[in-house]
Amino acid sequence: MTGAAAGSAAAGRSAAVPIRTIELGPDDYAWTFGGAEPRATVKPGEVVGVYTEDCFGGRIRGLEDLPSRSITYPYINPQTGPFYVEGAEPGDTLAIHFVDVRPARDWAVSTTVELFGALTGTAYTATLQPPLPERVWLYRLDAAAGTVEFAALDSDHRVSLPLEPFHGTVGVAPAASEVRNVLVPEAFGGNMDSPEVRPGATVYLGVNVPGALFSLGDGHCTMGEGEACGVAVEGAMNTVLTVDVLKGRPCAWPRIESDEAIMVAGSYRPLEDAFRIAHVEMVRWVAEATGLSLMDSYQLVSQAARSRIANVCDANYTIVAKVPKRYLPEVEWMGGLHGRLRELGRAAAAGGRSASASGAASDSASAGSG
Repeated sequence: MTGAAAGSAAAGRSAAVPIRTIELGPDDYAWTFGGAEPRATVKPGEVVGVYTEDCFGGRIRGLEDLPSRSITYPYINPQTGPFYVEGAEPGDTLAIHFVDVRPARDWAVSTTVELFGALTGTAYTATLQPPLPERVWLYRLDAAAGTVEFAALDSDHRVSLPLEPFHGTVGVAPAASEVRNVLVPEAFGGNMDSPEVRPGATVYLGVNVPGALFSLGDGHCTMGEGEACGVAVEGAMNTVLTVDVLKGRPCAWPRIESDEAIMVAGSYRPLEDAFRIAHVEMVRWVAEATGLSLMDSYQLVSQAARSRIANVCDANYTIVAKVPKRYLPEVEWMGGLHGRLRELGRAAAAGGRSASASGAASDSASAGSG
């Protein structure tokens, strides 16, 4: 942990920590990981609040706003950032702790998109059947009740689903000077669509360029595992996060830590390769951190892992290998960063300030007609 962050964490135990709001507008959004200039600089241990637009850029607000009429590819899934993190260098690991993720509006949206999704033909899984129709579903959010309301289009069925906000996309600039579309998940993070990237979680990403250049977006209000139709309940978010840098300890694939579990995200095609990546990295992580042998770690992970399918619709598929900490030797995972950043976030939250950013207030209006 950097000295600045350690000092901030210690101070946070006795005093509220300020939240710095970084206001970025549509002209500042990133559409790739890599290849974009940093929009702001963040210091390790600093707590920041940001606004992220939904994956449609806020352009789908009514039942008639079909994706083909509203979106021009590749301008989909806008990312807030990238952010330059002071002191982050290639060979380090960037830790991003999500203090709070809250919907910025009282509505959200889902759709079907032609030639996209797990249960339809696509441009690369070609079939002779015509594409499924484009449809739009509007969801009403009840923050007090913690629900999002599904309303069927072809009947009067309505049901409340749990409001479980998270970020589908968070990533850093890739290695080897690559520039990747924001719809792609891989070793740099990206569009993993994992519900584990939620408040209280810490995401670890290997640093490939000076400053790491991390971005985030693709807020989801709820999502079934796998994101079968290709689109979650998409919403703009007000997010509070804090970052730190683990010096000299590279992280080959994204790791996630919560109070209860450690996780590794593997993203590739076919799905079994994503599964292999996630579990190989988990076995190695357990062995290196705990001193268990590789074979004992392999056996333990094989029996204890509760692995989630994050997406089976994106350019790469994502599996998240998840092992509850209660089954593992008690160690400080990733140098104890998660716990220290959690306390820093709690100190900031105790100050009573929440994230806000330009555009959030005007976007809280009701979602059009239909």
